[in-house]
Amino acid sequence: MKTFRLMLAGAALLSSTLAFAQATTAPETAAAPAAAPATPAKKLSYTDDYRINVNHDADSDGQIVFQVVTKKDPKTTDVTVTIKKGTSENHVADAIKKAFVEQLGTKGYSIEMDGDENVVIEGSGGKQYSLVLVSTTVKGVKVSVHHD
Repeated sequence: MKTFRLMLAGAALLSSTLAFAQATTAPETAAAPAAAPATPAKKLSYTDDYRINVNHDADSDGQIVFQVVTKKDPKTTDVTVTIKKGTSENHVADAIKKAFVEQLGTKGYSIEMDGDENVVIEGSGGKQYSLVLVSTTVKGVKVSVHHD
């Protein structure tokens, strides 16, 4: 009888330990929270010509997010550029150009490289728009946006 009670107590202890371990282990399939859309700039400046300048190579993986708002139609378009660690400044600029062509399109815009590390975006037919750098998670790369 004493052996039976001892076995019963051991089983209860083992059962409670397993239940605690399962309750405190985070599920492996938990999804990361969805990224929030970029927040628009409060005061926008409009022109028909912008230059994006890139300096330095990427020291980490990450994303660069730009936001375009046209003056005539205040629709907001986010342009997200994914960069891998080790990407040179020239290839970062090229990735930015490609992302603008794919995500913004060329209807109403001329998107060209100027040198190896500059992207020039011009509104066609005097199209006025605002272009802002919203965020970057790429370490090492310096991105600046200027009226051209």
